Amino acid sequence: MPAAPPTSLAGWPTPLEKAPRLAAALGLREDDLWIKRDDLIGLGGGGNKVRKLEYTVGAALAAGADTLVTVGAPQSNHARLTAAAGARLGLDVVLVFPGRPGASRSGNLVLDALFGARVHWAGDVDLAGLAATAEETVAALRRRGARPELIPFGGSNAVGARGYEQAGRELLAQVPSVDLAVVAVGSGGTMAGLVAALGVDTGAMEEPAAAVAAMAGELTGSDVRDRLRIRSDQVGAGYGRLTASTAAALRLAARTEGIVLDPVYTGRALAGLLAAAEEGTVAPGRTTVFWHTGGLPGLFGHAEAVGLLDGSLPVFAPEDGPAH
Repeated sequence: MPAAPPTSLAGWPTPLEKAPRLAAALGLREDDLWIKRDDLIGLGGGGNKVRKLEYTVGAALAAGADTLVTVGAPQSNHARLTAAAGARLGLDVVLVFPGRPGASRSGNLVLDALFGARVHWAGDVDLAGLAATAEETVAALRRRGARPELIPFGGSNAVGARGYEQAGRELLAQVPSVDLAVVAVGSGGTMAGLVAALGVDTGAMEEPAAAVAAMAGELTGSDVRDRLRIRSDQVGAGYGRLTASTAAALRLAARTEGIVLDPVYTGRALAGLLAAAEEGTVAPGRTTVFWHTGGLPGLFGHAEAVGLLDGSLPVFAPEDGPAH
């Protein structure tokens, strides 16, 4: 896509909130931990992908697009927000997913439909097959007279990463003393814009460090490979599978700060932060920012997480003692 100014999809900056009870649970001082609330971005249920879409959709509009095509898993937050951006801007949206219709009706898929997106189900394909189906979809739309532009998986390329380069400057304006930002690594574009963050791999790609380094290098013109810090200890059985440490992180965030994380991205990111605190990598007296990248609708589309939480709902009896 050609370089182009971003299109406006949200208001900035997003809030930065102190998290004293969560900090205490991590063994930190109450002023040490802050949460950057990109889950509170207004468009389409919120989330970090809006920052990327301002740039990728801006480039698509500059190219004359009237239709956005993108790919992802059926519960993709990026797909949901691409659908919302299309609705906001009056663009048609086609989402290319693996699998077949009818497998799920919950979570982000409900919102995709609400925003008016259409889905092209690609069947049993790997990432390469999904990408090929997306290219075929773009070609079919052009034959019908549409002007489609393909938005990459996760919105992650050097164009989209500009959104998080700007986000890094936004954070430094809010808290100049930040020592460490912690963020989930999915398709890599968020960390590529931030570079110096501690990334927690979610298992979305086989080689996330290489993807992040390539995007950041294209964005900055420099080799950042030696500067990247990515933890891979929270992937567990793979992308989309709930781990015990992620389930514990979901409960901890909810019960200390009333904040909801999702089981694929932000839950894993907090689990990585917890592990870093236990190791002493994150220590008292340093300012740490946990970047909440959104994903709440995905929680309701995740059968393992919903089943676990449903099964753990305490029942109150009048003869019970205090809850704490």
